[in-house]
Amino acid sequence: MPDSKSKPRGILFLCVANAARSQMAEGLARALLPETVRIASAGSSPGQLDPRAVAVMAEQGIDIQHHHSKSVDEIRLADFDQVVTLCADEVCPVAMGDFTRRHWPFPDPAGDRAGPDDLAPFRAVRDALRERISETFA
Repeated sequence: MPDSKSKPRGILFLCVANAARSQMAEGLARALLPETVRIASAGSSPGQLDPRAVAVMAEQGIDIQHHHSKSVDEIRLADFDQVVTLCADEVCPVAMGDFTRRHWPFPDPAGDRAGPDDLAPFRAVRDALRERISETFA
């Protein structure tokens, strides 16, 4: 298992739909970490990139509109030494390999209580992800 205190060479963020949390984490990590760190995100049941995630990231000058949801099966796992799962109430995807594994149980901001124009849950998750990425990998 890789040394969890060393600088990562690759970080994979996983959730179920790869539509909000993991996409925001990918965008934030790309903005906060050196370009030498490979960053990606994926899901176990990929959906569609949530436009509310795109909107709250744009508020901070991070453009994720070109991102697309993808399956963990499409990812070359050997490129990563860190895997971060972001599921709270759902069953998180599993990636098999020699990784440092982290579980950050963030609620799905697109949950059934969030209206189509409700950005508050997305902002809350974005801000918490920024803090956690900065504390853990910076």
